[in-house]
Amino acid sequence: MNPELTASIVVLLAALAEWLHARRCRRVMRLAFGPAAAPRPWVSAAPFARAAATGALAWGLTTLLLVPAGASRPVKIPEGGYRHLVIALDVSPSMQLADAGADRKQRRAHRASEVLMSVLSRIALDQVRVSVVAFYNGARPVVVDTYDLEVVRNIINDLPLDYAFEIGKTKLLDGVREAANLARPWQPGSTTLMIVSDGDTVPDSGMPDLPASIAQVVVIGVGDAAAGTYIDGHQSRQDAVTLRQLAQRLRGAYHDANERHLASAQLESLSRLMPLRDAAKKGRREAALAAVVAGAGVLALLPVALAMAGSAWHVGRQQLS
Repeated sequence: MNPELTASIVVLLAALAEWLHARRCRRVMRLAFGPAAAPRPWVSAAPFARAAATGALAWGLTTLLLVPAGASRPVKIPEGGYRHLVIALDVSPSMQLADAGADRKQRRAHRASEVLMSVLSRIALDQVRVSVVAFYNGARPVVVDTYDLEVVRNIINDLPLDYAFEIGKTKLLDGVREAANLARPWQPGSTTLMIVSDGDTVPDSGMPDLPASIAQVVVIGVGDAAAGTYIDGHQSRQDAVTLRQLAQRLRGAYHDANERHLASAQLESLSRLMPLRDAAKKGRREAALAAVVAGAGVLALLPVALAMAGSAWHVGRQQLS
């Protein structure tokens, strides 16, 4: 069943009926409209309005019959689009060393999880989309543009992401590069990049160019920056100097999160609420509802208008001499 074809057939039938009705009315013009033998000028548009209204009603009802059932709900999004938070997370084996936190007994990965969950609990998550990029000997996106806090919690708490990489040296710049490529298509100034790591040797050249979408960079260090822990033939500790230099080269800020969480002032761009607008597309269902209301309204009101104002002559109201 095609709504357009149905409406066309109905309009043709209505037009034929109007033509037959007009032929019959010509025979009784004086009886219906008095000595003038004509209705008021606007009545000439009534047949066309009646045919069009009948077609609109037929199209609307047929369309409503065919569209999938379901309630139409508004889709609210922030003015200017969603903001984005990209977390570049170090998942190298050194992140499992236990020298983080105030008591220096937390695993670095656990401390990173605490800090990130504290960040997520203070942002306007319904207006922010979160992406996670894991890096070790390379980098890979794990989740892109989620608003589900439990998904992020599961990724940074429970998933053994280091198994997704070949054993080797940590390549921090690979994580930055992958995060930059991920954010490149987004709106300018819409993205905050958080790099969470215990540090790595960063070469003097090869720093990725950040796209215009990244407005803020925060480098978060975890692990004891003073005393090292032996792993893989060397002493591992938070390389605060390297992380601070990385933040400067990316025109961002460095934060030692080994004991203190990120300050709320640094999360202002993510926690600020923005006006919402309805992004739901108005489709065939809404057009069909409008057609049904308009068509039914015309068909219901037109007879009343014709009876009350269609003719200047009314039977039984002639003045007595």
